[in-house]
Amino acid sequence: MDMLPEPAASTSHGRTFGGNRAFHNFFNDFSHIQDPNLRRRLALSEIDKVPFGAYHVRAVLVAGIGFFLDSYDIFAINMITTLLGVVFWNGPPEKAVNGYGGNYGTLPTPVSQTLKASTSAGIVIGQVLFGWLADVFGRRRMYGVELAIIVVATFGCTLVAPSQAMSFTGLMAFWRVIMGVGIGGDYPLSSVITSEFAPTRWRGAMMSAVFSMQGIGQLVAALVALIVTASFKDAYHGAINVGSCDVVCQTAADRSWRLIVGAGALPACFALYYRITIPETPRYTFEVARDVEKADADIKAYMASKAEGDVDEVKQARMKKVASPALNTPTASWPDLYNYFKQWKNTKMLIGTTMSWFFLDLAFYGLGLNNTIVLHAIGYATGDTLYEQLLNNAIGTIILTVAGSLPGYWMAIFTIDTIGRKPLQIFGFVALTIIFSILGFYYQHLNQGAMLAFYVIAQFFFNWGPNTTTFIVPAECFPTRYRSSGHGVSAAMGKIGAIIAQVISLPLLSKNSPVDCKGSQCSPWLDKLMQIFALFMLCGTFVSFLIPETKGLTLEELAGEQPTSYNAGRNGFFYPLNKGTARNPRVGIMTSPEIAAQQQAHDYHSRRAGSRSHGSKWSRHRGGSGDTAGGYEMSSTSSTTGIVPPSGTAAREDGDTSGAHGGLLPGWGAGWGRIDRGGHPTSIENINLQDVGHLLR
Repeated sequence: MDMLPEPAASTSHGRTFGGNRAFHNFFNDFSHIQDPNLRRRLALSEIDKVPFGAYHVRAVLVAGIGFFLDSYDIFAINMITTLLGVVFWNGPPEKAVNGYGGNYGTLPTPVSQTLKASTSAGIVIGQVLFGWLADVFGRRRMYGVELAIIVVATFGCTLVAPSQAMSFTGLMAFWRVIMGVGIGGDYPLSSVITSEFAPTRWRGAMMSAVFSMQGIGQLVAALVALIVTASFKDAYHGAINVGSCDVVCQTAADRSWRLIVGAGALPACFALYYRITIPETPRYTFEVARDVEKADADIKAYMASKAEGDVDEVKQARMKKVASPALNTPTASWPDLYNYFKQWKNTKMLIGTTMSWFFLDLAFYGLGLNNTIVLHAIGYATGDTLYEQLLNNAIGTIILTVAGSLPGYWMAIFTIDTIGRKPLQIFGFVALTIIFSILGFYYQHLNQGAMLAFYVIAQFFFNWGPNTTTFIVPAECFPTRYRSSGHGVSAAMGKIGAIIAQVISLPLLSKNSPVDCKGSQCSPWLDKLMQIFALFMLCGTFVSFLIPETKGLTLEELAGEQPTSYNAGRNGFFYPLNKGTARNPRVGIMTSPEIAAQQQAHDYHSRRAGSRSHGSKWSRHRGGSGDTAGGYEMSSTSSTTGIVPPSGTAAREDGDTSGAHGGLLPGWGAGWGRIDRGGHPTSIENINLQDVGHLLR
């Protein structure tokens, strides 16, 4: 039976304790390990425990810029619907020429439905397609492709103009479907890449930070609309309403909507480079590509903010040949997919992630894509002139975003790793049920200020609740081989809800409204719509009980793998007390590099001293022969590397856990160039690959 190899000669020298560089050493420490299962678990354990660093900020920014553009493009339609009506549907129906004119300056309801639903339809396609492609071909290979599609489609939208052969509606819907495909691809890719690179302790916060860029996108879209509207103030002068806009006014409106739509693509052009240079996620390389050497190199490249890790091709080929059949991780296949989801716990999880997202988006996009109509109905997007209407629409959207949406996103970032995903989602759905019930059943008794306040609070609980958690949970709960596909299917169900929301919302919001209406007269059925949304939120509450709680668990544990001695304490929430000692100080994201380095150095030297003073109590036999890996014995093995007791000694009984620290087996992490955050004491019951770290010191 093969023996565990001796540690590399350099691993006991030259360790560093300062800043993020301290976490670059373990690549060399792991490179000599031949067992691929052991090497995989050790490397992934380090990713889960590494403190928050600059490379994590880079990952959040690279993923977040895509969500900024996604949100900007989705919600910019609110800013341009009035302008599109002024440009393409001005005048009476009999004056319509090549798609121009025909509705007195108002965008027809069927056209508005088509433009808004077309984006969601493309998103559904992109989420399912790119989710599957990322699981088959890799995250990195697809990352950047979807952003390029968005950029091209965005510029295509800005150049749309009707002709005798093609109407404006057809051209615009085509480009928005293409744009939606790119936006849809960004959902599973950004979420999965962030989750697979993030340490367990900060995974929820990092994913929330990526998703919070959706709020920034909404805000910037409104700010751009405000600036563009103010720039063309003189051109809008004299237009009392959308039907009285002259040629100069129409020209200004035509330029305005193209500038508003096109401006969102500019930041994405700079983000394209960083997306195509991000390394493949180590979890995908380990578990799907089954390339151990490449995964190690990519981890190192990621930590060093490089595009791709350098690997010895000969060693890579040799290790891949050995590791591929030896790795314990299942491979993706149709039979494996069937066996995975035929288990009720996994099917229940998929139902929970898909249906909770579906019910959420029915209300979120039913209101979000019609903010202009809702603001007008409650009196905050009206005006005596066209200029005032456009200006107030932008200002009202800014108020909603700054007062409601952004605080909700930020609260989610700071609390999701403390409260947890499931409680936050259930509480958010309950709060939204109450708010929409009040708006629906007491609509006639509320003044404009009260309605705006409740609407702002609803935006807050959307984002400090299910809008954030439905994005996070699917990227955590599925195994690596199906993680991107599972997220894509869950997100696609949400966008199907968004499409249905447009079919329901727009007809109800405009039903029985007079031609020259003002304020609440324009949406007499708004209260009925709020009642329907309250029912959807109640349904979302019930299905949320089907999702798992993912807080504080590694992705491997969520996929069903058992915890081991070397990933105990992986999440930073547990700080056990040793007998006769004080609680270890917490080292987290806000800890300065100097204090972190001091704490790490202290832990390292104290453990080294402890192992020497209690050496006779460990499972090392002084008289052991060199053929027994330095006299160490292990009572458990991996599937590919077996360790036998030293010759002349009896194997340790399962119940015998005597040794240092009150009968507990030694922790593995001393001197590995990382901060050990503590954890449940290591015992014989939770060890699969026993005290590996102690052997490699």
